[in-house]
Amino acid sequence: MSVQVKKLSVLFLPALVVLVLDQITKYVVRTNTSLHRLEVIEGWLAFNFTKNPGMALGMDWLSTQTISIVAIVATIGIVAYILFTLDRANYAYLLCMGLIVGGALGNIADRIFMGVIGGYGGVLHGHVVDFIHFTLQIGDRAVFPYIFNVADIAISTSIIILLLFHKRIMPLETEEEEANPEAGVETEKDLSESSIEGSEPGAGNSENEEQVKSVPTADSEKKINNESDLLS
Repeated sequence: MSVQVKKLSVLFLPALVVLVLDQITKYVVRTNTSLHRLEVIEGWLAFNFTKNPGMALGMDWLSTQTISIVAIVATIGIVAYILFTLDRANYAYLLCMGLIVGGALGNIADRIFMGVIGGYGGVLHGHVVDFIHFTLQIGDRAVFPYIFNVADIAISTSIIILLLFHKRIMPLETEEEEANPEAGVETEKDLSESSIEGSEPGAGNSENEEQVKSVPTADSEKKINNESDLLS
């Protein structure tokens, strides 16, 4: 198995796992009314089945169809960028990006099909199924009031890891320079050429002439000695 095939596997296998797991959990919760409102861990975690027509965290600045199109275009752009930087990418980076792609595809699947399945719209009019809800409160305030799904967990976890360890995980430009030793050779060549130009004949003539002019001759020293004898 070539390195490129391994990298593609590390990218797309996690994406497939997240997509399948996300859709299965959504289907189970959606089709079982007993799971629509369920206290999993009292005071901490519950299932609250909701359908989100907007973006993440309940934002609904745009129409559902527009958000669906934007999500599809953004996911295509992300995949294109990953494939473009595949040679410089390490496995940790590809794993994180695979989780992000899988999460994006999970929510896009809802946007494409849920409108038709639910009978409330057509393609791209679907609402994203959310059901995981942290119910922990401090005083009268909820610690995290938003309801989310498995796809959101995959995306958020990967983004946090990329932010915390971006220096080790993200593809770096220095790796390109190391893979292209000609760049270093050209730099040494430029330095050597500049040093040769600085040592061309005539470059230091003016300084030598000034030094010669400032050196006293034997006649001038004799004249100075005679004058000092006269003064004494």
